[in-house]
Amino acid sequence: MSGPRIKDIPASERPRERLAANGADSLGNSDLIAILLRTGLQGKSALVIGAELLAKFQTLDRLSQASVPELCAVKGIGRDKAVTLKAAFTLARRMAAEIRAERPLLDSPERISDWLREDFRATGVERLVVLLLDTRRRLIRVEELAHGTLDAIHVHAREVFKHAITANAAAIALAHNHPSGDPTPSEADIKVTRDLIRAGQLLKIEVVDHVILGRRTTERERDYASLRELGYFYA
Repeated sequence: MSGPRIKDIPASERPRERLAANGADSLGNSDLIAILLRTGLQGKSALVIGAELLAKFQTLDRLSQASVPELCAVKGIGRDKAVTLKAAFTLARRMAAEIRAERPLLDSPERISDWLREDFRATGVERLVVLLLDTRRRLIRVEELAHGTLDAIHVHAREVFKHAITANAAAIALAHNHPSGDPTPSEADIKVTRDLIRAGQLLKIEVVDHVILGRRTTERERDYASLRELGYFYA
């Protein structure tokens, strides 16, 4: 089924006109994708192709990670349209990186996860980072401690606090991702966090949180877990 062509839709209902009149937030994801595609191929409407892309990849996250050949495997997507989509998602990631470069205030697990989400989204392996913070909980810089497929996080306090001392950080936050999508902390996550809390107390450098990033589902509203919020900082 080819679906209605955009030019056959009343002008007031076309994605471009609706965006111009009401703003981009008024459009659904398939409408926004249709604007990037401009027209369909092989007799298919850009609106239909946009909907099929979302059905195939299920989330914008997975769509953004699809390669050009994977996008071209969707009927109606040629090389030029696949390249356009890749360019749009890459610009979005770079914009997020620019925003992150402005020394954000990271005083809550929500802000930490918001700041790291786009960077972690682009990788399919587990990564562990330490965020070095000043006295006002503004970011000094991020240091990556581990990168790769990990069964458990193995990190020594000397690695973590070496970076903190060099940066004259008043506090640190840990963050890593679970590629499975489930941010529930493992026993190893809890143990390494408690070990670092004790080491930080000796050095007068506070460990403010350990945030684990995953993915939202229909059953799980948040895509992250905070070990502080879960009570592991108080036992």
